[in-house]
Amino acid sequence: MNGWRGKRGRWLWLAGAPLFIFLALWAADKLWPLPLNEVHPARVVVAHDGTPLWRFADAGGIWRYPVTIEEVSPRYLEALINYEDRWFWRHPGVNPFSVARAAWQDLTAGRVISGGSTLTMQVARLLDPHSRTFGGKIRQLWRALQLEWHLSKRDILTLYLNRAPFGGTLQGIGAASWAYFGKPPARLSYADAALLAVLPQAPSRLRPDRWPARAGAARNKVLDRMAAQGVWPAETVRESREEPVWLAPRQMPQLAPLFARMMLSKSQNDKIVTTLDAGLQRQLEDLARAWKGRLPARSSLAMIVVDHTDMSVRGWVGSVDLNDDSRFGHVDMVTAIRSPGSVLKPFVYGLALDDGLIHPASLLQDVPRRTGDYRPGNFDSGFHGPVSMSDALVRSLNLPAVQVLEVYGPKRFAAKLRNVGLPLYLPAGAVPNLSLILGGAGARLDEMAAAYSAFARHGKAAKLRLQPDDPLSERPLMSPGAAWIIRRIMADEAQPLPDNALPRIVPLAWKTGTSYGYRDAWAIGVNARYIIGIWTGRPDGTPVVGQFGFASAVPLLNQVNNLLLAHTGRLPEDPRPQTVSRGVICWPGGQTLPAGDSNCRRRLATWLLDDSQPPRCCYLSRKTSTVFVSRSGWMIRGGVSLPTVRRRVRIRLSSGRGRWSRGCRLRKDVAPACPRRPLTVRRYRAMMPRR
Repeated sequence: MNGWRGKRGRWLWLAGAPLFIFLALWAADKLWPLPLNEVHPARVVVAHDGTPLWRFADAGGIWRYPVTIEEVSPRYLEALINYEDRWFWRHPGVNPFSVARAAWQDLTAGRVISGGSTLTMQVARLLDPHSRTFGGKIRQLWRALQLEWHLSKRDILTLYLNRAPFGGTLQGIGAASWAYFGKPPARLSYADAALLAVLPQAPSRLRPDRWPARAGAARNKVLDRMAAQGVWPAETVRESREEPVWLAPRQMPQLAPLFARMMLSKSQNDKIVTTLDAGLQRQLEDLARAWKGRLPARSSLAMIVVDHTDMSVRGWVGSVDLNDDSRFGHVDMVTAIRSPGSVLKPFVYGLALDDGLIHPASLLQDVPRRTGDYRPGNFDSGFHGPVSMSDALVRSLNLPAVQVLEVYGPKRFAAKLRNVGLPLYLPAGAVPNLSLILGGAGARLDEMAAAYSAFARHGKAAKLRLQPDDPLSERPLMSPGAAWIIRRIMADEAQPLPDNALPRIVPLAWKTGTSYGYRDAWAIGVNARYIIGIWTGRPDGTPVVGQFGFASAVPLLNQVNNLLLAHTGRLPEDPRPQTVSRGVICWPGGQTLPAGDSNCRRRLATWLLDDSQPPRCCYLSRKTSTVFVSRSGWMIRGGVSLPTVRRRVRIRLSSGRGRWSRGCRLRKDVAPACPRRPLTVRRYRAMMPRR
């Protein structure tokens, strides 16, 4: 009986022992969990092709470049596993044979010469550092078993790829590949892979930039083993051994610092992938450094390049020199709020086209005007009288733009721009007024560049895409026809050529802006593929005498445009929209002329929108009167019914009747009627301009 009870007790003990061990291990795992997240974050901002732009080290100064297994060369994985842990995919985290062999070697040598560590055990030591003692080894074994319990083999290998030390402040194969070889880990050669496979064994002693001979010997040892095991061809190994181990001093990524700083707040990832082009970014920064000597003291510049086919930002230079405090190099002027000057004028003309207020040949008035206390003037302090809309835009005349904005409505104009992502920043409590169109509100260069996409994207303005995963979001600002017409005018192609003579690819269309007091100089350009935004000035807002858009920003705009075109393949075409047609109008009245109508002294060919009757200038001036003119050109007061008398419409300007009318001192080819005098008959030829 006692024997039976003893046997039952032994069976119960044997049955309960595994359960007890399992519960003990489960409790130990809960009491001492894996420190998977106990690492200071180190972040890196990279270009769209993975090239690192700027690194942000962790609290200990460590730099990492996170990678996945798929982003690492198979050559490196082969070298790593075959040299460090051939049974990695099969053992449970600990290889008993390797541990026994290492223990025997240590005992016979009387010192630790081999740890028998698997890759899993090495990851355990990286996660939970310990002393090289017997107790430390037990701790390492326990952590290795925990890793195998909680993670897959691929997860463990990924941890090694991103945590292994590679000398100095480098951790992970990604950081090592970029720092030592200047290329992604997916493009490692056989020699590179062998060197980086052995480097974590002694990262300080084998650093290739400091000890190339030691590093070369260790690399060749790995190469020989790969040949002996038949993993790599012997001929490949022989050629790889001949490659010298010489590395230039490590160059840490130093591109787009202000852009990278901004991206930290937009993503929580350790590796932030952006849409920037690293090669273009490097060229833009080189260009900025070359321009530094041409800028006045305490001045800076900003540049942004956007691919308007998908709205990805390709280049971003926030200041002329990050390290120059005298030029406020730490201030990102791409996102700074500055006065845009005349850069907004194309928008008001495009919106007015859609409203039927004007067409490219409409008569506008560049004459003195005053609205309350607001009395705008031109950049050259002069006035040019009656001008066409296209001429006013090309010459960036202020008074015609104010005239059109007054009819369109400042509040409506500001609301339209805000709806597509271009807010105009006003002082607290201020409301939009006529000064908007001349820089009376603040704007940002990046938002301005995004709004200019409307002229390249058929009237739809889209938001900038800073990361590849950002969706393409766009809103209509104006009709495709209006956007096409304004873009052609800005490209100095306002003349309506036949389709077979009309350029299918639009050259650079651009607009400048100069803020009041010469504080800001802008230039925004749109070519067949890119939008280019340029700003120059002083970040502290002090004026720079002689700085204006055409002199300060346009030369830089042209250099960036040439740089882009030199590296751009096939350019997209920009055909004339179906809603845009050619027409002939009688200027300055604006009425269309049927074919064969000769009853006009000056004809202008122009683009018409939606085949509609173009508005006459009186919509804006509201000042016309009917007069009677003799065959010899004399104007006769009152109606006279004679065969030799013709009826004509006289256009009178709605403002500037003072000195602009007295003496008929307007431009000779567009003079209005002479001043009122108590005469019955007077000459009228000045009203019928010739070319």
